[in-house]
Amino acid sequence: MNLDETDVKILKTLVSDARLSLREIAKISGVSTQTVLTRMKRMEKDGVVRGYTAVLDHEKLGYQLTVLAEITVSKGKLVEMEQAISKIGGTCAVYDVTGLTDAVVIAKFHNREELSKFTKALLSMPFINRTNTRVVLTTIKEDFRLPSDD
Repeated sequence: MNLDETDVKILKTLVSDARLSLREIAKISGVSTQTVLTRMKRMEKDGVVRGYTAVLDHEKLGYQLTVLAEITVSKGKLVEMEQAISKIGGTCAVYDVTGLTDAVVIAKFHNREELSKFTKALLSMPFINRTNTRVVLTTIKEDFRLPSDD
């Protein structure tokens, strides 16, 4: 989908505060309320906007551990592995990557016990050859929203 300047303005406004009314988004974007409504519906239909959510502070919610797990897969089972891992509690993201490993998983846990269960679940999968799990010591920045060009 090709996004024009108006679409990008609307998206940036939504990313900064998705609670704004259509009227407020229109004013900030410099277009009519109807234009905002039409564009937002089109971007939702096209899958550019997949939903609306709050940005949470995971540590304040008790998620004390964030891990990055590098995974090496055998026998061409990458897709099956990714689907299985995406269903394990605590999993936030699953990525295919280039390099020495096949995938990277980002996951969050309340405590070491949850992390241990996650790690054992990974290692019990028959198509996982090896994992290398790194525990995040300090989160400097964690924001997956569209970066602003400002």
